[in-house]
Amino acid sequence: MHREYHKWFSQHLDRDMELLVFGHAGARVLVFPTRRGRFFDFENFGLVEALGDKLESGHLQLFCVDSIDADSLYSKEVPPHERVQRHLHYEEYILEEVLPFTRLKNPQPFMIALGCSFGAFHAVNIALRHPQWFGKVVALSGRYDLSTPVEFFRGLFDAYYDETIYYNTPTHFLPNLQDECTLTLLRRMHFLLAIGREDPFLENNQALSTTLSEKQIPHDLYIWEGRAHQPADWQQMVRIYL
Repeated sequence: MHREYHKWFSQHLDRDMELLVFGHAGARVLVFPTRRGRFFDFENFGLVEALGDKLESGHLQLFCVDSIDADSLYSKEVPPHERVQRHLHYEEYILEEVLPFTRLKNPQPFMIALGCSFGAFHAVNIALRHPQWFGKVVALSGRYDLSTPVEFFRGLFDAYYDETIYYNTPTHFLPNLQDECTLTLLRRMHFLLAIGREDPFLENNQALSTTLSEKQIPHDLYIWEGRAHQPADWQQMVRIYL
């Protein structure tokens, strides 16, 4: 299987950033890691191997990016408003550095955003905010409201809330989205959500699914038995849904 490692200094993040590329052709897949995860986790979790036949046949090409969650949304050392601002810098890195890189490597126009757990938030959020760049989203075991504590998962903004957080919370800004140009772009996409029946974020996924239906955005919600929030579950899911 074709595998490449890349590293460069990001002007948007003022730091070195790394990524891995798997496959040689096909639809481009932007892969976000799990909470505070790394660019190599998708491979280490066995998910690249699970997609081996599709990568070898040239149906998919994966671009597995690194995260800065520990310094942004999951940081406890900086004030909440700075956390989300750092996240926006990360979004700029993805849009203005990674996506152009993927197009240089592979001119295939179709782009999929993929993520498991916290990576699903990244995939859904960036696709909703910038739908012109994506054709499909595969979001597994995701959380789409970071401001509200659920089970033992804390709210990430310490009860602080502002407009920037609103526009980076899919279940908050999507219900009020009225711009027809944006909705037209979203309606040519497909969102695929998968979540365990015992996952604490099931209700959050159902709320997002309801809003997608109300906005006439094509999507499917699949509910798996149990918690279904481990690499072994995601291996099965990517084989089916990607």
